[in-house]
Amino acid sequence: MKLSKKSEYGLRALLELTLVHGKGTLQRHQIATRQHIPVEFLEQILLALKRAGLLSSRRGKKGGYALIKSPGEITLGQVIRILDGPLAPIGCVSKTAYQKCRDCPYAEHAQCPVQHVMGTVRDAIADILDHYTLDDFASGHRKG
Repeated sequence: MKLSKKSEYGLRALLELTLVHGKGTLQRHQIATRQHIPVEFLEQILLALKRAGLLSSRRGKKGGYALIKSPGEITLGQVIRILDGPLAPIGCVSKTAYQKCRDCPYAEHAQCPVQHVMGTVRDAIADILDHYTLDDFASGHRKG
Protein backbone atom coordinates (compact mmCIF):
# COMPACT_ATOMS: atom_id res chain seq x y z
CA MET A 1 0.00 0.00 0.00
CA LYS A 2 1.32 3.41 -0.95
CA LEU A 3 -0.28 6.42 0.69
CA SER A 4 -1.29 8.99 -1.93
CA LYS A 5 -0.68 12.74 -1.55
CA LYS A 6 -4.44 13.07 -1.23
CA SER A 7 -4.52 10.87 1.87
CA GLU A 8 -1.33 12.37 3.28
CA TYR A 9 -2.74 15.88 2.94
CA GLY A 10 -6.12 14.72 4.26
CA LEU A 11 -4.53 13.28 7.39
CA ARG A 12 -2.48 16.44 7.91
CA ALA A 13 -5.60 18.61 7.52
CA LEU A 14 -7.47 16.41 9.99
CA LEU A 15 -4.56 16.74 12.41
CA GLU A 16 -5.13 20.52 12.41
CA LEU A 17 -8.88 20.07 12.89
CA THR A 18 -8.26 17.59 15.72
CA LEU A 19 -6.09 20.12 17.54
CA VAL A 20 -8.93 22.69 17.54
CA HIS A 21 -11.78 20.22 18.06
CA GLY A 22 -14.38 21.67 20.42
CA LYS A 23 -12.75 25.12 20.30
CA GLY A 24 -13.92 26.42 16.94
CA THR A 25 -13.39 26.10 13.22
CA LEU A 26 -10.47 26.50 10.83
CA GLN A 27 -10.66 28.07 7.43
CA ARG A 28 -9.15 26.20 4.53
CA HIS A 29 -6.41 28.79 4.00
CA GLN A 30 -5.35 28.41 7.65
CA ILE A 31 -5.03 24.64 7.23
CA ALA A 32 -3.25 25.03 3.90
CA THR A 33 -0.74 27.49 5.33
CA ARG A 34 -0.01 25.48 8.48
CA GLN A 35 0.41 22.20 6.63
CA HIS A 36 1.92 23.47 3.36
CA ILE A 37 -0.92 22.05 1.27
CA PRO A 38 -1.99 23.63 -2.04
CA VAL A 39 -5.34 25.29 -1.20
CA GLU A 40 -7.07 24.08 -4.40
CA PHE A 41 -6.16 20.48 -3.65
CA LEU A 42 -7.11 20.90 0.01
CA GLU A 43 -10.53 22.18 -1.04
CA GLN A 44 -11.24 18.91 -2.91
CA ILE A 45 -10.06 16.84 0.07
CA LEU A 46 -12.17 18.77 2.57
CA LEU A 47 -15.21 18.41 0.32
CA ALA A 48 -14.74 14.62 0.13
CA LEU A 49 -14.40 14.41 3.92
CA LYS A 50 -17.49 16.58 4.34
CA ARG A 51 -19.51 14.40 1.94
CA ALA A 52 -18.42 11.35 3.93
CA GLY A 53 -19.83 12.87 7.12
CA LEU A 54 -16.59 13.62 8.94
CA LEU A 55 -16.61 17.41 8.61
CA SER A 56 -19.03 20.29 8.80
CA SER A 57 -18.48 23.68 7.24
CA ARG A 58 -19.83 27.12 7.89
CA ARG A 59 -19.59 30.16 5.61
CA GLY A 60 -18.74 33.65 6.65
CA LYS A 61 -16.17 35.54 8.67
CA LYS A 62 -16.40 33.14 11.61
CA GLY A 63 -16.84 30.16 9.30
CA GLY A 64 -14.59 27.29 8.48
CA TYR A 65 -14.35 23.54 8.92
CA ALA A 66 -14.79 21.41 12.03
CA LEU A 67 -14.91 17.73 12.86
CA ILE A 68 -18.46 16.43 13.32
CA LYS A 69 -17.39 13.40 15.35
CA SER A 70 -14.96 13.15 18.20
CA PRO A 71 -11.35 12.55 17.05
CA GLY A 72 -11.44 9.37 19.13
CA GLU A 73 -14.18 7.99 16.88
CA ILE A 74 -12.45 8.58 13.54
CA THR A 75 -9.79 6.10 12.44
CA LEU A 76 -7.02 6.57 9.94
CA GLY A 77 -8.40 3.56 8.06
CA GLN A 78 -11.73 5.36 7.57
CA VAL A 79 -10.01 8.47 6.24
CA ILE A 80 -7.74 6.61 3.83
CA ARG A 81 -10.66 4.55 2.47
CA ILE A 82 -12.64 7.77 1.88
CA LEU A 83 -9.79 9.46 0.05
CA ASP A 84 -7.97 6.55 -1.64
CA GLY A 85 -10.37 3.62 -1.64
CA PRO A 86 -9.66 0.11 -0.34
CA LEU A 87 -6.64 -0.69 1.80
CA ALA A 88 -6.10 -4.04 0.07
CA PRO A 89 -3.00 -4.29 -2.13
CA ILE A 90 -4.95 -6.24 -4.80
CA GLY A 91 -8.64 -6.30 -5.69
CA CYS A 92 -9.27 -9.99 -5.02
CA VAL A 93 -8.56 -9.57 -1.28
CA SER A 94 -10.49 -6.35 -0.73
CA LYS A 95 -13.33 -6.49 1.78
CA THR A 96 -14.86 -3.21 0.60
CA ALA A 97 -14.24 -3.34 -3.18
CA TYR A 98 -13.67 -6.99 -4.11
CA GLN A 99 -12.75 -7.66 -7.73
CA LYS A 100 -12.30 -11.16 -9.09
CA CYS A 101 -9.02 -11.74 -10.92
CA ARG A 102 -9.56 -12.30 -14.63
CA ASP A 103 -6.13 -13.46 -15.73
CA CYS A 104 -5.06 -15.45 -12.67
CA PRO A 105 -4.68 -19.23 -13.16
CA TYR A 106 -5.92 -19.68 -9.57
CA ALA A 107 -9.14 -17.68 -10.06
CA GLU A 108 -11.25 -20.84 -10.22
CA HIS A 109 -9.44 -22.62 -7.36
CA ALA A 110 -10.20 -22.50 -3.65
CA GLN A 111 -6.61 -21.51 -2.80
CA CYS A 112 -4.42 -18.87 -4.42
CA PRO A 113 -0.89 -18.32 -3.05
CA VAL A 114 -0.87 -14.64 -4.01
CA GLN A 115 -4.33 -14.05 -2.58
CA HIS A 116 -3.36 -15.79 0.67
CA VAL A 117 -0.29 -13.58 1.22
CA MET A 118 -1.97 -10.35 0.10
CA GLY A 119 -4.95 -11.10 2.35
CA THR A 120 -2.55 -11.30 5.27
CA VAL A 121 -1.02 -7.98 4.23
CA ARG A 122 -4.49 -6.41 3.99
CA ASP A 123 -5.40 -7.70 7.45
CA ALA A 124 -2.19 -6.31 8.98
CA ILE A 125 -2.66 -2.87 7.39
CA ALA A 126 -6.34 -2.71 8.36
CA ASP A 127 -5.63 -3.90 11.90
CA ILE A 128 -3.29 -0.97 12.46
CA LEU A 129 -5.17 1.77 10.60
CA ASP A 130 -8.63 0.77 11.86
CA HIS A 131 -7.46 0.98 15.49
CA TYR A 132 -5.47 4.20 15.20
CA THR A 133 -7.68 7.24 15.80
CA LEU A 134 -7.18 10.91 15.07
CA ASP A 135 -6.68 11.35 18.84
CA ASP A 136 -3.81 8.85 18.72
CA PHE A 137 -2.44 10.57 15.64
CA ALA A 138 -2.57 14.06 17.17
CA SER A 139 -1.00 12.95 20.45
CA GLY A 140 1.83 11.14 18.72
CA HIS A 141 0.81 7.97 20.56
CA ARG A 142 2.36 4.94 18.92
CA LYS A 143 0.07 1.91 18.72
CA GLY A 144 1.25 -1.64 18.49
